[in-house]
Amino acid sequence: MYGQLIVEGLSIGACYAVFGIAVVIIYKTSEVINFAQGEMAMISTFVAYHILNVYGWPFWYAFIGALFFAVLLGVFIEVCFLRPAKDPTVLGLIVITLGAEMLLMGLASWKWGAEQKDFALPFSFHKTHELFKGVVINDWSIAVFVMAAVLMIFLYIFFRYTKLGVAMRATQQNEHAARIMGIKVERVFSFAWGFSSLIGALAGMFFAARSTLDPAYMMEPFLRAFAAAVLGGLMSIPGVVIGGGILGILENFVGFHWPAWKPIVAFLVIVAVLCIRPSGLFARHYEKKV
Repeated sequence: MYGQLIVEGLSIGACYAVFGIAVVIIYKTSEVINFAQGEMAMISTFVAYHILNVYGWPFWYAFIGALFFAVLLGVFIEVCFLRPAKDPTVLGLIVITLGAEMLLMGLASWKWGAEQKDFALPFSFHKTHELFKGVVINDWSIAVFVMAAVLMIFLYIFFRYTKLGVAMRATQQNEHAARIMGIKVERVFSFAWGFSSLIGALAGMFFAARSTLDPAYMMEPFLRAFAAAVLGGLMSIPGVVIGGGILGILENFVGFHWPAWKPIVAFLVIVAVLCIRPSGLFARHYEKKV
């Protein structure tokens, strides 16, 4: 029984972690929390749904089309919403992302309606494989674990060995010094938003297959992914992955023993971490000296 709870908790936690990575990439680059992240993933998933059900294209065409749209959407929001802001403060940029969130939710409600829709992935919940006695894992969970592992390996190589990854790290550490060194900071920001939107769309399609698709379906996953990011550390990608696993297991155990408390676990995690260790479990806490 508890073994099954752990496996299921780790699988949903891996999905939280992937979506949390999307939040962290933007934060690591610009120190802005993108509250429109969930709605960007939502509308990209609706694009995949539209391609599947209106045009009748195969799933993988819709999948790739949605990811391409997600990249364009991320770049569009950075260029058209954030970049024109004059001498923006962090709070001002956060307010802009909240405005983008409401705009995207309204657009999705207008285009596809507010009713719930089914969105299926090729990875079935019903096809299971026995890990050991009494514990099984389904294809959806296997696909989530593979996606999280591949993403982690790719990000490690990207940030450590590529010029663009190093440029993103330099921009996060000191934007003005990065400009002096010849890094085109605006392009780095656009890439970060496009890349983050792509990762968010990946997670969004997995969340839609697990529940239902509607304009508000990503609000709870965003909260849980944000809690995983806060728990692991908003500046630590490995920390977010570990935080997602911890949160997924914690939610499953609380939901099993005290079902009424499960919806507020993410809130309690955010409050507890901010009170005890604001930088998270796996990120360093820096203090600016003035």
